[in-house]
Amino acid sequence: MTKKITLYTMNLCPYCNGAKALLNAKKATFTEVNVDSDDVKREWIARHTGQTSLPQLFIDNISYGGFEEMQDLDKKGKLNSILGLK
Repeated sequence: MTKKITLYTMNLCPYCNGAKALLNAKKATFTEVNVDSDDVKREWIARHTGQTSLPQLFIDNISYGGFEEMQDLDKKGKLNSILGLK
């Protein structure tokens, strides 16, 4: 089953670049949504995640946190399964 992976990012954000690199290394298909000039989306992210930092990863509309959370899931061997990868 294909999962809908959305990564909310900003320009000039090293953690955003790290998150994209991690997803690309896993060959995960994802949609990047740059919110640099979209205050409404940034407010939506803050309301739904309780976080104001970026990146923010959503899989099937469920928040999984930012780059550090992605790294932690990967180290625990859980990220591939969450992403729907083999």
